[in-house]
Amino acid sequence: MDLLLVLIVILLIVLILRGPKTLPEIGRMFGRGVREARLEASKLGSHEETKDDEGRPAS
Repeated sequence: MDLLLVLIVILLIVLILRGPKTLPEIGRMFGRGVREARLEASKLGSHEETKDDEGRPAS
């Protein structure tokens, strides 16, 4: 519950400082960042699965 309140306060501060026209742009940048993080995490996970305990490729 406290996290939600903090996020709302941050959103209001950004709205006041940047104005309502820039919010969609900020949302797009945030979405791209999350998408890239998920992509890199999935690449890292699939890369780890293809190696054995000593770091050699699994056969």
